[in-house]
Amino acid sequence: MPDTLNATKQTPGQEAGGTDPVGPFRGVILDWGGVMTNPIRDMVAAWLDDEDVDHEHYAAAIPIHALERGECTVEEFERWLASRIARRNGVQVVAEGLLTRMFAGSTMALPMQAAVQVIRTAGLRTALLSNSWGMADYPRDLFPGMFDVVVISGEVGMRKPEERIFRHAAGLLGLESAECVFIDDIDVNVSAAEAIGMTAILHRDPPTTLARLGELLGLSLSG
Repeated sequence: MPDTLNATKQTPGQEAGGTDPVGPFRGVILDWGGVMTNPIRDMVAAWLDDEDVDHEHYAAAIPIHALERGECTVEEFERWLASRIARRNGVQVVAEGLLTRMFAGSTMALPMQAAVQVIRTAGLRTALLSNSWGMADYPRDLFPGMFDVVVISGEVGMRKPEERIFRHAAGLLGLESAECVFIDDIDVNVSAAEAIGMTAILHRDPPTTLARLGELLGLSLSG
């Protein structure tokens, strides 16, 4: 699949119907799960409780780099993970549909969605930069109205916190790293973005993130 999914040809920093941005930042790059949605830890915790899987056993079992880079299929990963975790009663977890069940509690973070619209209207460009656990569950019908560029790890063979995926996202926006604000809920990804010159925000909750982002962009984003 082309890694320029949803990229546009507009002048960097300008959105149709918007205005020229003011200040050093011309683009905002956002994570999906845990930033544009409710926290991933909450989704996973609910799934573990539903399937009566020990939380510590799960955490010790799950390196996901191959799935995030698209080096294995969802089905292969589900079989692999299911073979390594079991319910507390000893019954094996069902592999088929495991990831769908795991993320069944995903809901959109509406304040973040509204802020993206304000950012685009102000003339800044936006990108999604997401480490994927399979590509089927993104609400792709929403993406054209939210992001100028979409970069999903499994589609480009790179994953956060690899430096090259941050440079790739900024490049598709037509921007330098220093012109971008990056938002993620994982410390190591924030540090990696900062290491290449991006200004980064560690996301904990929408009000705190949007207050900081609004300060950086000179916009009112808290609704």
